[in-house]
Amino acid sequence: MFGLYAWTPDYGYRYIHPANRRSFEWLEPVGKVFEKIDETDDWISLRYDEQQFLVSSELFKEIHQKPAFSFGDLVKTTVLPLHQGLVSDVFFHEADDTFRFQLVEKKRKVQRVFEAEELVSE
Repeated sequence: MFGLYAWTPDYGYRYIHPANRRSFEWLEPVGKVFEKIDETDDWISLRYDEQQFLVSSELFKEIHQKPAFSFGDLVKTTVLPLHQGLVSDVFFHEADDTFRFQLVEKKRKVQRVFEAEELVSE
C-alpha cells in the first residue's frame, strides 16, 4: 500500500517515533510517496527508498493507485538527455493526481524529476 505522510515540524513530534525524528525531519516528507510495510497498535512502518520509519497512523493518507515505478527500479528515460538509473524518490502531485520520479545514476541524483511517461523499465 502506498500513501502520503504530510507531516511538518509544525505538527510536533508526537507523530514520529523518537528513534526516527531527526532522519524523518531531514527527509522533508510532504509530497513524497511512502510504502506502508507494517502496522502495530501504536505505529505504522513506512519505507522511503532504503529507509524505514515508525510513525503514527493518524497522518497517513492512502493513495489508491500504485505508482508506475518504485524505489530501486532500474529505468531509463525516453527524453533527452538520456539517463539510466535507479528510482530513488517518488513524488505525488495531488492537484493533477500524478506521480513523478527522481533517479540516481552512477551514485548521483539526476537533478530533473521525471513524469511516468518519460521513463521505461530496463
